Amino acid sequence: MKTLKQLLPRALACVVLFTILCGVVYTGIVTVVAQVFFPHQANGSLIEVDGKVYGSELMGQYYNDENHMWGRIMQLDVSTFVDENGKRLMYAQPSNLSPNSEEYKALVQERVDLIKAANPDMEESTIPVDLVTCSGSGLDPHISVAAALYQVPRLAKANNISEEEVKQIIEESTQHKFLGIFGEDVVNVLEVNLRLDGIL
Repeated sequence: MKTLKQLLPRALACVVLFTILCGVVYTGIVTVVAQVFFPHQANGSLIEVDGKVYGSELMGQYYNDENHMWGRIMQLDVSTFVDENGKRLMYAQPSNLSPNSEEYKALVQERVDLIKAANPDMEESTIPVDLVTCSGSGLDPHISVAAALYQVPRLAKANNISEEEVKQIIEESTQHKFLGIFGEDVVNVLEVNLRLDGIL
């Protein structure tokens, strides 16, 4: 039977070997492959125009003015992510409100009232559910095509363009089903708003 003194060098050698293989070699290969073949995704799917970064395709941004498309409710807490000078250190933290909580119900009702007030031309239409509810992460950058089309009359009037032009912008910002069968068509709200502003 081998003693601890005999086993220890082999154990330490295994720790060093697997630290190098898993911590250096593997991560190095993955990083190189990602940067070579998927540089946009590997660097955060950032939307950059003329050297200025406007956000990420993967992170929602909050809009509530009449000139821009609205996304999902973003019940976020950014107050804790600041340094001693008040500088924000991180983007956001999703809320963990339960859909059954009174606070969440009040949030949804407040959103319903805002949507109706902002879109008087759609008074007779049902509000798409994703416009009045949070996503699981609280950071979803997408809404359904129905939710985007619901806002077309307001966006056309506010931006002094035709509804057809708004619909074209929505189409250009739509991500279609994966392989044409998996998932749903979704609209990236930030891309729509950057196109409305003439940035994209």
